[in-house]
Amino acid sequence: MEPKVTTEHHRGQATIFRNPFLEQFTKTSLKMNVLVYGTVITSLIYFALTKIKIDPETFIFIFLFAIFSWTLAEYILHRYLFHWTSENKYIQRFHFIMHGSHHLYPKDEERLLMPPIPGILMATVLFSIFYILFWLFGFPNLTWAYFPGFFLGYLLYSFLHRATHVNKPPKRFKYLWKHHNLHHYKYPDRAFGVSTTLWDRIFGTMPPLKN
Repeated sequence: MEPKVTTEHHRGQATIFRNPFLEQFTKTSLKMNVLVYGTVITSLIYFALTKIKIDPETFIFIFLFAIFSWTLAEYILHRYLFHWTSENKYIQRFHFIMHGSHHLYPKDEERLLMPPIPGILMATVLFSIFYILFWLFGFPNLTWAYFPGFFLGYLLYSFLHRATHVNKPPKRFKYLWKHHNLHHYKYPDRAFGVSTTLWDRIFGTMPPLKN
């Protein structure tokens, strides 16, 4: 399904849940994410090298490949899942929770990063999926090298995404700030990449050159 085109946005904070207890789990901070996710990734790397005993050269190759592969996953998820909408009320609710609220309230700083509890739950599901895939090819232990790289790719992307909304762009990366702002404020059906414009170029979703 094609992304729903909207450039509507508001100031302030979104309300995800009316229940205050649930609402608190939709917010997080930069320090919290660095602490929680950083600890998880470091622990996975330690386990892969010392307990699973993956060869360091093999680990580095797969780890770096996983970071790069995240950029493609980022593009696909953003384009086809986070912009997936329909008349179904449950899908509409899913869209609002996962991404719609961010488009409506792009300056909501407490929701620019994935909160730890849902983040760890989703990471566990993804790890299980990757483990099954590697197991099918006969290399289940390599999941321990691939997943921390994939997770780090996500974490770096999330920090960059946050920076595009709250910080002034460094001169060297100004084009990434512009690319993402065009997605939010002018072309929501284009410019799906945040950490790179590579996949937008490959799949033909770059915004017009003159803006």
